[in-house]
Amino acid sequence: MTAFLKLYAISRRFGGVTALSNVDMTLEAGEVHCLVGENGSGKSTLIKIISGVQTPEPGAQIIIAGRDVARLTPQESTRFGIQVIYQDLSLFPNLTVAENIAINSHFGRPHLVRWAELRKSAEEALGKIGVTLDLDAVVGNLTIANRQLVAICRALTADAKLLIMDEPTASLTRTEVNRLLDLVRALKAQGICIMFVSHRLDEVLEVADRVTVLRDGNKVGTYSAGEMNDKKLAVLMTGKQFTYDLREIDISCRPVVLSVEGLTRQGEYDNIDFELREGEILGLTGLLGSGRTELALTLFGITRPERGKIFLDAAPITLRSNQDAINAGIVYVSEDRLTLGLVLDQPISSNTIVTVLQHLAGRLNLVPSLIRRDTVDRWVKELSIKVSNIESAVRTLSGGNQQRVVLAKWLARKPRVLILDSPTVGVDIMAKDGIYEIVKSLAAEGVAILMISDEIPEVLYHSHRILVMREGRLSSEHRPHETDEHRLMAAVNA
Repeated sequence: MTAFLKLYAISRRFGGVTALSNVDMTLEAGEVHCLVGENGSGKSTLIKIISGVQTPEPGAQIIIAGRDVARLTPQESTRFGIQVIYQDLSLFPNLTVAENIAINSHFGRPHLVRWAELRKSAEEALGKIGVTLDLDAVVGNLTIANRQLVAICRALTADAKLLIMDEPTASLTRTEVNRLLDLVRALKAQGICIMFVSHRLDEVLEVADRVTVLRDGNKVGTYSAGEMNDKKLAVLMTGKQFTYDLREIDISCRPVVLSVEGLTRQGEYDNIDFELREGEILGLTGLLGSGRTELALTLFGITRPERGKIFLDAAPITLRSNQDAINAGIVYVSEDRLTLGLVLDQPISSNTIVTVLQHLAGRLNLVPSLIRRDTVDRWVKELSIKVSNIESAVRTLSGGNQQRVVLAKWLARKPRVLILDSPTVGVDIMAKDGIYEIVKSLAAEGVAILMISDEIPEVLYHSHRILVMREGRLSSEHRPHETDEHRLMAAVNA
């Protein structure tokens, strides 16, 4: 294979902090090269250097398509065919599919846009990846998976030679992930080099030719994907061995906290029956559209069922709003923490205590500063949230620490029932392990937990029981110690 990009002695410092230290890397044309590491390992900095956004320290060397590039700017990077698809996709939600795809090739022209030419460019890009989308659809109305396709097509119209995909599967279901990985292979077959950045190590190994591991700004090594497995990668990334045992704990004698009978909402879920016991972690898994999140929204009072009953501590309850659920002791951690879980521009402290402001308020309905700080400090310490200043905006935290803030916000309410929807989406392996430990400790304290996830290992190794949902119905129940990943996956896809 021919090297498209060669990096030598890449270092980058920010004040007294070293983000990258003497990193070498080679990307071949027509390969899928995965970049892995914990948050803070230097991945984002390396991507910014490759795309010309940041400049490495003196002594670095960058060679692109055989040319030694003395100074790489974003414009120069683009001219070489380097395109980055960030996790937020950076699309224009108010523009159409065609406009988003072809905007780069028409941007800055001194004359009016030739709409026929724009549509033709968009159609050709979609044809390259073998998909069909409505060119006139507004991008803001598309699913995350289809927005991903639009972002890829936009890169192709810019004649991408190297496509960097930063956490492309973080918000996708397993079915959508499979389609995206197939697309990555198709782009590879066209000779395009893909740098694939992901915390999901199973996907990394599924699609990669080679894997480069970063830890604390240093390159641990580059390895053939064929000689790796997720456990080896985890050790290389963190220096820690992660082992999870299947749960074989009998919780049948514990009191039932939450139960539902015949719960039905037309077009979303039908005739749902289950019990959730004190201190139990009940896993709920299924494909996109199976009704998992829709059921969670009803249990949190966001939507109302058309038929059926909900019981809390054996007493029937009616949830007309999420405030009813919160008052009853039922809280919900959404899969979309950035939009629904946090106010990103507000301080960490405000996000942590937002659910208990009324309880903390004193005279004149004001929260005393000492009580505010003591409450925030307690949760920061209890959930081991890594933060230098609690008054910093919560968006400055890593994904794992943001999720801990969401948990702190709801745990401050001392809930009876905690609903976790995709609790570890978009966080690295060390942060995942920390969240699992928090969930286990909450269960040990008696909190009843419903954990929704499409990651089979997550529900298999961290639940007492597992329910599988298909087409709006509960199709099967499994005990972790009586099944395995393959049988559980087969039940999901049956």
